[in-house]
Amino acid sequence: MPFANVIFTLLIVFDIYLWVVLRQYTRKSPKKRLAGTLVIIVSTLIFVLFYYYFSSNPAPATGGRNVFFVYTIAVFFSKAISVLIFLMDDIRRLFQWLYLRFAKSSVKQSAEDSAVSVSRSGFLAWLAMGTSAAFTGSLFHGMTNKYRYRVKKQVITSDKIPAAFKGLKIVQISDIHSGSFTNLEGPHSGIRMIQELNPDLILFTGDLVNSSSSEMDPYIDIFKQLNAPLGVYSVLGNHDYAFYKKATDEEREQDFNYMLEQHQKLNWKLLRNEHVVLEKGGESITLIGVENWSKNNRFPTYGDLAKATEGVQNNQFQLLMSHDPTHWEAEVLKLYPDIDLTLSGHTHGMQFGFEIPGLKWSPVQMIYKHWMGMYQSGKQQLYVNTGYGFIGYAGRVGILPEITLFELA
Repeated sequence: MPFANVIFTLLIVFDIYLWVVLRQYTRKSPKKRLAGTLVIIVSTLIFVLFYYYFSSNPAPATGGRNVFFVYTIAVFFSKAISVLIFLMDDIRRLFQWLYLRFAKSSVKQSAEDSAVSVSRSGFLAWLAMGTSAAFTGSLFHGMTNKYRYRVKKQVITSDKIPAAFKGLKIVQISDIHSGSFTNLEGPHSGIRMIQELNPDLILFTGDLVNSSSSEMDPYIDIFKQLNAPLGVYSVLGNHDYAFYKKATDEEREQDFNYMLEQHQKLNWKLLRNEHVVLEKGGESITLIGVENWSKNNRFPTYGDLAKATEGVQNNQFQLLMSHDPTHWEAEVLKLYPDIDLTLSGHTHGMQFGFEIPGLKWSPVQMIYKHWMGMYQSGKQQLYVNTGYGFIGYAGRVGILPEITLFELA
């Protein structure tokens, strides 16, 4: 686990640096120095246990394992925040010391002048501790939000939408990640919310599981309750190919075949590089679904949009389901100008960030240009759903699990 090795090394560096800082802050109080040193030692030991435990047993974090996981992540980032703030203080002190040491104009300086010392900022110390505490608290509070579904409404306008489809209600969900669920009632509450919306069409844009198709077994009866007059359609995400499972090629093939069976049990129509024509009132629109397609080579790519669009009537309103939003800019915009609306997921909004009217932010935007909400280029639109479930961190800070309701107008 190279990434874990990097994190582990960084934590050691952080601890050494913070230990030096604490020694300076507590030099007049041996008891406080001992307490600070013990805090660093204990947090490091817990991280060591976490590292070896999860390295040998990489299953998704659930229950007590998830609390352990959140605690470790909180410790790491809290220390990272503290290190950043204290480092800023050290840079300030360095420049101040250099100024006091060399910038005096007098030719003859006293011995006291030549031994200038610059004290640390008490304000920055409190800022570091307060920011770290706030971050840690937000992570634990976020664990209470993992099933706090919200409905986000979007109106889709286009000259190509036929009269019979005006007012049509489409629900999108994405990234269920059933292997991360901790109980049955949590995801069931979201299903009830969806059915209360009385959608005409329901679309799922991939990542049914984390690493194995059997993860969906306990939740089949819950998610098969989804139904709509025009049907429930789905596509595959990068997690749906047993790609993250330690297995032989034959075992992965068996797992994937079981994934196909899971969709049949759910009564969802899985679109694998194909399209369907949806009819209503004697008029029609086209729904296209591709397997996972990613610009990032780290993810499996089996999507074939050319195959999926064979025979499509270009004058019809075209709606594409493609799990990874990088597909839109990399291929859809360049080669398929007749696709009007693309629905994606994948990013989860990193399950951390904030969204207020006119402003949204998440660390994930440093990786993905299109990571949440609606985007437009000319007459083509992309919507990125932030996910129904969660993975890794069993919680959401600021970016809540999403059910999207589209109305065609």
